[in-house]
Amino acid sequence: MKRVVGVAVGFAVFAAMAGLPQEAAAQERDDLVWGPCETPGKASSDADASSGTGEQAGVAVECASLRVPLDYADPDRTISLALNRVRGGDSRNHLGALLVNPGGPGASGLSLARRVAAQLPPDLAGRFDVIGFDPRGVGHSEPALRCVDPAEYYAPPRPDNVPGNAEQEAVLLGRARRYAEACQSRWDWMLPHLSTENSARDMDEIRKALGEEKISYLGYSYGTYLGAVYATLFPGRVSRMVMDSVVDPKGIWYGSNLAQDVAFNRRHRDFLRWTARHNDVYRLGRTTRMVSFAWYAMRNRLRVRPAGGVVGPSELDDIYTLGGYSDLVWPQLAKAFSTYVKKGDDAPLLAAYHRYAENDAEDENGYAVYLGVQCHDAAWPGQWSKWRADMSRTHAKAPFLTWSNAWYNAPCVFWPERGGTPVTLKDNAGLPPIMIVQAERDAATPYRGALRMRAVFGRSRMLAVAGGNHGATFSGNQCVDRRLAAYLRDGTLFGPARRAARGPDARCAATSQAPAAAG
Repeated sequence: MKRVVGVAVGFAVFAAMAGLPQEAAAQERDDLVWGPCETPGKASSDADASSGTGEQAGVAVECASLRVPLDYADPDRTISLALNRVRGGDSRNHLGALLVNPGGPGASGLSLARRVAAQLPPDLAGRFDVIGFDPRGVGHSEPALRCVDPAEYYAPPRPDNVPGNAEQEAVLLGRARRYAEACQSRWDWMLPHLSTENSARDMDEIRKALGEEKISYLGYSYGTYLGAVYATLFPGRVSRMVMDSVVDPKGIWYGSNLAQDVAFNRRHRDFLRWTARHNDVYRLGRTTRMVSFAWYAMRNRLRVRPAGGVVGPSELDDIYTLGGYSDLVWPQLAKAFSTYVKKGDDAPLLAAYHRYAENDAEDENGYAVYLGVQCHDAAWPGQWSKWRADMSRTHAKAPFLTWSNAWYNAPCVFWPERGGTPVTLKDNAGLPPIMIVQAERDAATPYRGALRMRAVFGRSRMLAVAGGNHGATFSGNQCVDRRLAAYLRDGTLFGPARRAARGPDARCAATSQAPAAAG
């Protein structure tokens, strides 16, 4: 289940869109007090965070909190956002603040700021203050949404995502209803104020608190949509903007999930095809068809007898969904698959579950915010019969993820805050050219969405990357990172003076064609 996808316009927004003057650039606000970071939790203690002092490879990381309005129409009541900062040391050539967001919605941006600061080229690392933030409701921001006991809700093995009859479907639908009701009972005062639009307004509060006239922004996945909304509302406040792995602006959000189902199925078949090519190692079949048969036979067997009493078919779905995001894990996933099928040894499968798919309180927090934003951003079908018809039709051609994805989003059927109308994304002469980066076989944010986002912003340029890994920048691809650095440095983009009508404006090869097999 773990995933690596309107308010009245106030004077400040109207002024920005109309090109009218707003407040002058100011000093950093007195209420934004930076200090040592507390001992980081899971969200900020990955390989990039070494200790609670916020020191990493000699780079100081500072933390702060910022009060922002819960409701921008009534700003007296506030909530708190958690921020961190890696300061650039070159004050003479300062390029300002670079805000980063890893997506979700519901993902923490604190560890991402550390990673980006560590991977910027030396001539750029000193020129940007890299700013990470936990969006409203997330992680170290206060309050942080939590709706259920994760140990109980995620207790394995969960019911099979693919219902075999009406009774099994009712069980899964009941889980979705109970989750929505639990969120309502705890957070009925906050749910009306969870939206991409309000998160974009929060970003501008961060800008103002930093005393920056403009900000630069790097967003991944859902973060590309958040950036697009910010660019629409505050076009005069953008210095540079990079969108990596782009959300389809025409699919918010039900349509995007249906497109994901097809794209993930294609990417899963890429994995099966790769496994077949390495049949000398994995012994699961010489063709995609043979490996696919082994895959679904394994899934059926786990329905009857979960591996270790833990990994049933739904847990299996969660583990192997990760393979749709990155082919770097294909050798480990293929080995676990092969070891279970050929030897009856479930230890690698259990290890993969604990490493990649086991959910905890942080994951449940991210899930609550994910639903809070997506269920509220846009209208979802209110009748389950519509979902059932769409999922049944899509499952017939794309069985890998369709029902799993449906149940992940099904609480939106019962969500107390009904979906509204998404922000209409608009170009503006005040915006700089935007850099769009998109993998050609990306499953989480399919390629067509990047083309549509480029069509919205007339001066944008799109860099296509071979392969299907989700998130192309700072992933070891020198071609991509070289173009990113040029853009961040001075706004230089690529492609001809007249951009391509179809297809990308430039292209980078994949770092490698495929990972090596591991026995």
